[in-house]
Amino acid sequence: MIALLQRVNHASVNIDNQLYSKIDNGILVLLGISENDNIEDIEWLANKIVNLRIFDDENGVMNKSCIEKNHNLLVISQFTLHARTTKGNRPSYIDAAKPEIAEPLYNQFVDYLKENTNQKIQTGVFGANMQVDLCNDGPVTIIIDSKNRK
Repeated sequence: MIALLQRVNHASVNIDNQLYSKIDNGILVLLGISENDNIEDIEWLANKIVNLRIFDDENGVMNKSCIEKNHNLLVISQFTLHARTTKGNRPSYIDAAKPEIAEPLYNQFVDYLKENTNQKIQTGVFGANMQVDLCNDGPVTIIIDSKNRK
């Protein structure tokens, strides 16, 4: 499971030119799911994200987590994070889970966040054509791969 995190001042998702969800200060999570991801990946990655100290403390140092700052999360399914780009110019998405595997894992990830944090969790719609608007704060952008825990 790969997550691309962006610390944001605000982020929103539009579907068919209609606002679907939005957050103010928090983390935009673009989530890529592979065929071999499981509940251990969900739990480890979700806990890592909400406890990652990427928000400023009173001294302007990135030393506070999403939970400590009571910030929100916007979680968007993003299969293209698993793109292979080594051969040719057309990305291959062979490492991304098929929708019948990815959608339940995506929903489990969102449910885990909702059940195990007090943060406001917003989402997009799995498989939909979405327009994501954001104001990256910092900018702070971090990639976390649940298969690379060293």
